Amino acid sequence: MKKVLALVAFAGFITFGTSTAVLAQDGDTLVDGIEAVDSTVDEVVEEIPEAPLTNVEQPDTSKAEEGFILSTELKTRFIEGGAGFMGIVLLCLILGLALIIERIVYLNLATTNTKKLLENIEDALASGGVDAAKEVCRNTRGPVASIFYQGLDRSDEGIEMVEKSVVSYGGVQMGLMEKGMSWIGLFIALAPMLGFMGTVIGMIQAFDDIANAGTISATVVAGGIKVALLTTVFGLIVAIILQIFYNYLLAKIDSLVNDMEDASISLIDVLIKHKVSE
Repeated sequence: MKKVLALVAFAGFITFGTSTAVLAQDGDTLVDGIEAVDSTVDEVVEEIPEAPLTNVEQPDTSKAEEGFILSTELKTRFIEGGAGFMGIVLLCLILGLALIIERIVYLNLATTNTKKLLENIEDALASGGVDAAKEVCRNTRGPVASIFYQGLDRSDEGIEMVEKSVVSYGGVQMGLMEKGMSWIGLFIALAPMLGFMGTVIGMIQAFDDIANAGTISATVVAGGIKVALLTTVFGLIVAIILQIFYNYLLAKIDSLVNDMEDASISLIDVLIKHKVSE
């Protein structure tokens, strides 16, 4: 019995050792195969040319961010300056710009090609007389055409009456063109005055803070001085903006007035040429 058990154990040992050797041999073969595949893949990857990187344009958001930061800063400074005086200064800017826009539209519509208008009136006088020339003036927009119409309407009363009529109605048209300019000038003067008033109030606030604190320090007076400076800055900015447009309107009005005076002289010459007024 002992001999049988010994034979079985010996057979099992031989079988187990053989299988282990086979598995070890198979494992080494598998590892070698994996390493061969890896080396092949590396060689293939090295042979593939690298694709050039394309420059992808990114959206430029710097300007949008700068505009947002600027608007936020203006709002912050406006609130720090105090709602009372800063609101009044802003109201001056809004009303002034509204009047300026209305004047710009009116003066641009009042601009007339006087040379072409004179040619049309002269042709109408030659073909249809004074009534035809007056019809041309009625169909033309602007103060020059209105002055011509008044002069033609008095053409039967003599050349002197035509001149007086043109001069008188020219003054009326000048008044219409300068309508609202005094209010714009008021807002130009009022904005920095309000800013300076805010400056005085800010300094008073700073001295009150010093009195309450019982000591002088930058921290105590910083708030009042900031209010004083902000109101002054915003008042000056509003005045500068309105002043630029105000000077533009004055130059536009002067140009139209010169055109009216020159055209009026030319109208008198045309009437004398066609012997309309004696």
